[in-house]
Amino acid sequence: MKEDTLSYIRDNKEITFEQKIRLVIMLSLPTILAQVSSIIMQYIDASMVGRLGAGCSASIGLVSTTTWLLGSLASAPSLGFSIQVAQLVGAKKFNRARRVFLQSFGIVLLISIIIGAVGAMISWGLPAWLGGEESIQKDATMYFLITSLSMPALGFNRLGTRMLQSCGNTRTPGILNSMNCLLDVIFNFIFIFSWHGFGFGLGVMGAALGTTAAEIVTTIIMFYVLMFRTPMLSKGYGTDSDEKAGLATIKKSFVLSLPVTFENVVMFGAMITITRIVAPLGVVAVAANSFAITAESLCYMPAYGIEEAATALVGQSIGAGRGKLALSFGRISVAFGMGIMAFTGLLMFIFAPFMIGILTPDLVVRELGVTILRIEAFAEPLYGASIVVTGVLRGAGDTLVSSLMNFFSLWAVRVVLSFLLVGSYGLVGVWIAMAAELCFRGAIFLVRMERKKWLKKV
Repeated sequence: MKEDTLSYIRDNKEITFEQKIRLVIMLSLPTILAQVSSIIMQYIDASMVGRLGAGCSASIGLVSTTTWLLGSLASAPSLGFSIQVAQLVGAKKFNRARRVFLQSFGIVLLISIIIGAVGAMISWGLPAWLGGEESIQKDATMYFLITSLSMPALGFNRLGTRMLQSCGNTRTPGILNSMNCLLDVIFNFIFIFSWHGFGFGLGVMGAALGTTAAEIVTTIIMFYVLMFRTPMLSKGYGTDSDEKAGLATIKKSFVLSLPVTFENVVMFGAMITITRIVAPLGVVAVAANSFAITAESLCYMPAYGIEEAATALVGQSIGAGRGKLALSFGRISVAFGMGIMAFTGLLMFIFAPFMIGILTPDLVVRELGVTILRIEAFAEPLYGASIVVTGVLRGAGDTLVSSLMNFFSLWAVRVVLSFLLVGSYGLVGVWIAMAAELCFRGAIFLVRMERKKWLKKV
């Protein structure tokens, strides 16, 4: 696949339905394969820690949602810049796209450093505040501290991935992020265990160090590709004005990114709240909850790959002034995402015992993990709809409404239902609430896309 596959859109050529499907698949598959390989490596990663005992797994699971929140905040600014680049590439303003890309460096670096510093400051009291048992608090603190300090690497990794995808190159970030997962497993083995004098034997802390080392290596390679192997972002490629991007670009980036930042705070804030609901249920519940989340990700991560493709396709269609084409790409992408997640949801229901069994030898944790994973399987198709529609709306620059919809769905449905059900049904009740909320969220996102208000900007 050539990197400039999206030239069909930019050159205002007629695209048949079959060609649209082919284009969606061509852009999605590399990212889907990267996401799947990422989850396979995460399985191996989680399995490594799982062999250290339920307590070690619980220590990571306790702070994982807060870790995800910091990561999303560190990478949020890159979204606003990448949407602008996608739309500028769609309009054939390559010099302008290059300037926006270069301007994004300083902003992403500054914000990721601030986010990392905040994470480091709260790391010492976070596990206790989340309600974790005293026996796992020390490991949880060290894991969260090291992960917080790695935020700049994570922010730049996400920036590089999104910029390449905005130029229509999904293959390179897919390969590099797959390599990142492989490096993660290798470094984790070195840092977590000590086998006949080989390795550092650092346990949970080693898991954080291994992940950080892999992230740094991958990010360095990704920016080499961006700076020296991406013609669209090279000086002199375009014929438009090469004036520097000013404050207006930064302002637009924040306008596009802030709703998504709000959405991430809302989403992970709700997940942190649910972690506090789950934590008093004990180490077994926390470990089972963490393993089930890892196992479920094998099902929904392909949808995130399609979401990235939808953002690029819709963004360039909007940039080229082709609203009908943007809607068509959106519908095809959503149908593709729902179909894949219906299939993977079925597989998840059938193979739940195997999926959880890989992660932990603890029979009690296994039994509870299988039960909650099968509950979630029924929600996967509509969950896929919400993921891909989000990518469609982001490509059009319509980020505020989707953020508000996520806010209402997570807090008014998931959190409230979790509070109501946890007392009677324990962790099972929490996952029933999650499944119900995902179905509700998918339905309202489909309605939002089909009402077409996001196309009025074209």
